[in-house]
Amino acid sequence: MSGRRSPGWRFATWEAWHAHFGVPEDEWDDGALIEDPGGVRPSISFPKVPEPKVVKNRMHVDIQVGGGRGEPFDVRWPRVQAVVDKLVAAGGSVLGVDAPDGTPDHVTMADPEGNEFDVL
Repeated sequence: MSGRRSPGWRFATWEAWHAHFGVPEDEWDDGALIEDPGGVRPSISFPKVPEPKVVKNRMHVDIQVGGGRGEPFDVRWPRVQAVVDKLVAAGGSVLGVDAPDGTPDHVTMADPEGNEFDVL
């Protein structure tokens, strides 16, 4: 994502976007993002996954429904939880909640075949 323009955003570069939302510099080149230009549908990111797995997913998907790091937690997290609840009702399973600083950041889930993805 480094250096490329980000269509649909108010920022001239990805670096400007990352800096504005407080993304640590060591995460600035960690994947790619697709988004609805109208801002209605959730964006989907494709982060690099550094940890090894015995059986690798065909791809790791982040489903971004909370509005991103710029949204307050009390706005973002209910959105995440609502989607997680719908996905569980559709057959998905929750594998864990990542909370690196004690505040939930994202939910790791699996589809019925065991393919993992994150909802954030």
